Amino acid sequence: MTTEVTVVIGAGSMGQAIARRIGVGQMILLADINEDNAKAAATALTGAGYRTSTARVDVSSQDSVRELADTAAGLGAVMHVVQTAGLSPAQASPEAIIAVDLVGTAHVLDEFARVIAPGGSGIVISSQAGHMIPALPADQNEALARTPAGELAALPFLQPDTITNSGIAYAVAKRANTLRTQAAAVTWGDRGARVNSLSPGIIMTPLALDELNSPAGALYQEMIKASASGRVGTPDEIGTVAAFLMGRDGSFITGSDLLIDGGVIASIAAGRFQVQMG
Repeated sequence: MTTEVTVVIGAGSMGQAIARRIGVGQMILLADINEDNAKAAATALTGAGYRTSTARVDVSSQDSVRELADTAAGLGAVMHVVQTAGLSPAQASPEAIIAVDLVGTAHVLDEFARVIAPGGSGIVISSQAGHMIPALPADQNEALARTPAGELAALPFLQPDTITNSGIAYAVAKRANTLRTQAAAVTWGDRGARVNSLSPGIIMTPLALDELNSPAGALYQEMIKASASGRVGTPDEIGTVAAFLMGRDGSFITGSDLLIDGGVIASIAAGRFQVQMG
């Protein structure tokens, strides 16, 4: 009997929540740039009855992602790929966010398109931030969707004179994630697999805590209060939605992005909250 494999890239609380939903009976390969994080996640999941393996990956490196994809394929049939790796505006420079959140996601989509099994599925964790910026020109959308991953960071509109701070870098990277996922749905479909993106709002994770404790924390609190739900989300809520998109009930959904933000973008559209990315 062939082993089925779930790959979780970014071994934090959101990735673990998704793994718990979709990884039952499979080998869960947990990959992170910090292998200690991957091992800690593996210990938690193994203690709950899951089979796990760990690896180190730097998503900003195509070679590193290719090695991870080959490792996953060596374990068995790659049925699920979960891309959660990323940096937040409070954590990194614009250049680092472009390298990890934007280019890194492109590497994951490209390299796992080679090994995803028929009937498999993937999910990319994007962000509500990608929905906050104005529409981009059509040529920029096309460039973000289809430029070879190794050339993305050199695009003229991603240079420091345009991407002037980490908040803008993050929003553009997350917009790119949804465009890139839609484009990748075609090549994944050639292998009989599907891929979608999720755009979470403020989900209570260590990354979100960094943002809430940053100088922008007061703005985030205002955003939460103005949203339709009036609260933060939980990793388990993301896990539930991801499991739907990746499972049998979501089998006709591919190349789509689902906003799961408690109504933050709706409150912005209604004029109840204003956010400035610059």
